Amino acid sequence: MIPWEKIDTAKIPGSDEELRLMRRGKEFSIKLGTNELMNNRLSGSEAALATLAAKQLETVAKPVVLIGGLGMGFTLRAALTVLGGKAKIVVSELVPAVVAWARGPMAEVFGDSLDDARVSIREIDVGEIIRAKSAAFDAILLDVDNGPEGLTRKGNDALYSASGLAAARTALRPGGVLAVWSSGPNPAFTKRLGRAGFDVNEVAVRATGRGGGARHVIWIAKKN
Repeated sequence: MIPWEKIDTAKIPGSDEELRLMRRGKEFSIKLGTNELMNNRLSGSEAALATLAAKQLETVAKPVVLIGGLGMGFTLRAALTVLGGKAKIVVSELVPAVVAWARGPMAEVFGDSLDDARVSIREIDVGEIIRAKSAAFDAILLDVDNGPEGLTRKGNDALYSASGLAAARTALRPGGVLAVWSSGPNPAFTKRLGRAGFDVNEVAVRATGRGGGARHVIWIAKKN
């Protein structure tokens, strides 16, 4: 068995917590304490975040999409595959080191996705982008922290609060979609989405994308 090697660490802005980038052969893992936040062998549910949202945008000629959280780029690469050549994708990543890892030790995992002309990367809290915009996006895809029940940063909770959902609704164009990834179900969050003015569909997905791995949840919430 190949042992895990620690490649780098990074402080999470606004938190005392530290991310660790680990490598074992061609396998990468990003960990927080004893929790594994992501692994490049488990990409199914994060990719589904993009593919499920894209199905709601099939009639939009030039979709503008905001992705909250770069991570290992699963959602970004899936979005580039399923959205057309006229799409514009803004990726917001709070931890600068995560972007550096994508261009450095994990460059092979990311391929040329960060250099795609449709993509712009912003090293900023996605909440700041959302709050600053009105009717700017056809879809907002949130893969931030662990979903509505976060692990890494208390400030992330605001994204999933009533006021955070109201801001997301304002930032969406008419008929726009808010897609949210979570490590598990959260009935209270489902109710908040409905109260915030969204038509909600909760989808169960598996981590590997092939019917295996942990069970995750994606909410597809359409602005009504």
